[in-house]
Amino acid sequence: MALLCFARTVFAADAGCVPTDLFRFVCGPTNAEDLVRVPDTKWIIASSFVAGNGLYLIDSRDDTWSVLPIQAQHDATFKDCPTAPTLAELVTHGLNLRAGAHGHSRLYVVGHGGREAIEVFDVDSSDKRPIVTWKGCVPLPGGLAANSVASFADGSLVATVPLMPGKSFADSFAGTTTGTVVRWSPGSSGFEIVKGTELAYNNGIEVSADGREIFVASSGSRTVVAYSNTNPAKQLRVTRTLPFVPDNVHMGSDGRLLTAGMKLDEAACGGAQGTQDFEKLRSCPRGTFATAIDGATMKDTVLIEAPANSAFSNATMVLTIGDQFWLGTFSGDRVAYGTLRSLANSSTN
Repeated sequence: MALLCFARTVFAADAGCVPTDLFRFVCGPTNAEDLVRVPDTKWIIASSFVAGNGLYLIDSRDDTWSVLPIQAQHDATFKDCPTAPTLAELVTHGLNLRAGAHGHSRLYVVGHGGREAIEVFDVDSSDKRPIVTWKGCVPLPGGLAANSVASFADGSLVATVPLMPGKSFADSFAGTTTGTVVRWSPGSSGFEIVKGTELAYNNGIEVSADGREIFVASSGSRTVVAYSNTNPAKQLRVTRTLPFVPDNVHMGSDGRLLTAGMKLDEAACGGAQGTQDFEKLRSCPRGTFATAIDGATMKDTVLIEAPANSAFSNATMVLTIGDQFWLGTFSGDRVAYGTLRSLANSSTN
């Protein structure tokens, strides 16, 4: 068994990590783009949308964090990927965690850097701290880069590709179809395109509890779309046009879909037009939204609506643990958290 990275120092919040009216922070994790909770524990695993860190481990009770040590032990299921990623090159993006038996879960990670692949890990939470072991990967077809990944009970995967070759970020925010969904099943030769899932910047992805439906966030059209789990897929339902750019999508503990993102119409950032240049988008603080979506009706309930904040912007995901919320970002030096307000006064659409 090899070791990809050694245990790192556990960091506590520093004196400069000043809270706001709505947010408290765990400062230090860089570009924690997606967040998942290790089942029945206090631990949060966060991705790192920057090379060299791999994954972060956050203690949701005491605000400490560390870079997560990762072991490597190849599983022959992933015969086309026998070699672990190089940590110095690895950029982690979208996450999916599927609970298993006896304290073990399977973690799927969109990986960039030395290769474009879905990296697969075992998470053992039976001890005081999770032990994470790399098991293999599923490479993306040449020329494609994934954004988010979701899994089915049989080990099959679906992933989003936001920009197909020849398409641009500006195209997607102009309403042009730019992306798609790809699918892989154990034993198959590789990912295949799921026809009928083409959207303007396919971003977050999740599957229904029964495995019959796939939910995909379109950042360009600012919607979340429900599809049949077929190829070609059939579009079943769609949300209203949201007032923010939906990013990652995960199933919450109450069965509703959770997503978060940046406010679209931010006057100080050039309004909606200011979203069409990625560098300008990431450099101008925008307000934060988070919603819960009923997958059966696609009606959404606003959980968080916060004004632009120079300390925290570029929101990508909301995770709820009890009465707490946790927010990730694709460009920032911290994770935000706080207490969910009563939903009695939140708007439902």
